[in-house]
Amino acid sequence: MDHLAGKTMLITGASRGIGEATARLFVEAGANVALVARSEDAIANLAGELRARSIAIPCDVSRYWEMSKAVDATVETFGGLDILINNAGVIEPISHLMTSDPESWSHAIDINLKGVYNGMRAAMPIMAEQGHGTILNISSGAAHYPIEAWSHYCSSKAGAAMLTACGDTEARSMGLRCIGLSPGTVATQMQREIKSSGINPVSQLEWSDHIPPEWPAKTLAWMCSAAADDWIGKEISLRDEDIRRQVGLN
Repeated sequence: MDHLAGKTMLITGASRGIGEATARLFVEAGANVALVARSEDAIANLAGELRARSIAIPCDVSRYWEMSKAVDATVETFGGLDILINNAGVIEPISHLMTSDPESWSHAIDINLKGVYNGMRAAMPIMAEQGHGTILNISSGAAHYPIEAWSHYCSSKAGAAMLTACGDTEARSMGLRCIGLSPGTVATQMQREIKSSGINPVSQLEWSDHIPPEWPAKTLAWMCSAAADDWIGKEISLRDEDIRRQVGLN
């Protein structure tokens, strides 16, 4: 992963799961990492472990001004921004559409969809001025198929997938690489929330059915290299055995 040495990456949802695993891997590979999440203590502790190559930036991604300040702080600290990973997302409240709470449903959209937009909107002008940059958006199989009681999640992830395509259409000529990643089911806290709901087939999966968060982390690192250029503007799925082989996953 020599291609990451000296690069600067900002990742949202960095306090746990895929975000934490990715931050650890990128720092190990020699990258500078901005840890963005609402959980101030968790990212502060992680930054303490990762030491000089990381900074913790408490941020609610659903608020554009906070995301913009997070990007500015990253650039001020490390001198630029090479990689943005829009990873923050929520699955709660799991609820059937006709009984869902409108405010809670809307809040999930604010995080899962508007959070991706806010990150892209804040980072793209800086990347365009640099003439290069990689934006990786965490998508889901739920972006493409309806799942019971997940109308908020399916809708927001479908929107995030379209933001990837729109970003590519508008900014590839400026040197930006926009790619989506659908990781499948990952052994994180989100899966525990899904399991406890008892609704839909995903909640019936065994813990052993889920992949470890280190797999998406390794895939995201691979996506920052030229090896993933055929996927620019598209979405990579970790259900694809060929992708797993290319990444070097077991």
